[in-house]
This record gives sequence, C-alpha cells and structure tokens, in this order.
Amino acid sequence: MNKLFHKLKERWGVDSFWKVLLILIIFAVTGMSALAVRKFAFEFLGYTDETSFWLKAITWIVVVFPSYQILFLFYGLLFGQFEFVWEFEKKSLSRLKKVFVRTGKSD
Repeated sequence: MNKLFHKLKERWGVDSFWKVLLILIIFAVTGMSALAVRKFAFEFLGYTDETSFWLKAITWIVVVFPSYQILFLFYGLLFGQFEFVWEFEKKSLSRLKKVFVRTGKSD
C-alpha cells in the first residue's frame, strides 16, 4: 500500500501522504455526488428500466458528466486542493478533447 501512495505522490506531484489521501477522498466524494445527481436527473425525467439505453447515455453525457466536473472543482476548493484539481481537470479535458477533435496534418 505504501508503494501505491508513493507512486501517486510522484505522479501527482504532491509532497505528502496526507495530500494523496485528501485527493483520493475528493475523487470518492465527487463520484458519490455524481451518482446522486444521476439518480435525481433520471428520476426527475421519469426514466425507468424500460427507458432506452441511448436516451440514458445522452442524458448522462449532457447532465452527469458536466456535473461531475463542477463537483470535482467544488470539492477541490472545499478541501483546499483546488490548484491540483484545476490542473488535473485541464489535463483530463485536454486528453478528452484530443479524442474528439483531430488535428490532421496534410502530407
């Protein structure tokens, strides 16, 4: 377990075990909050087990995914790790953008 925390400490560029633990807590709380947003949104829209997967997927992309990003920033601020969360968010969204936006080079 110590090895894992050491790897995360290096990868994330933080200087203590407690910051790694705090960041993991931020991820966990954000994930649980996003599940609550999803449940609320799906209930509000009246989705059931019979609701189309595609409709649920689109709703997840439009409602839950942005909510997760906002909650992640909020909890980062609340737990005093906003700088780390902001940089992590920018990197993650940049990677996601590369998946959808291709910058083709003409040969």
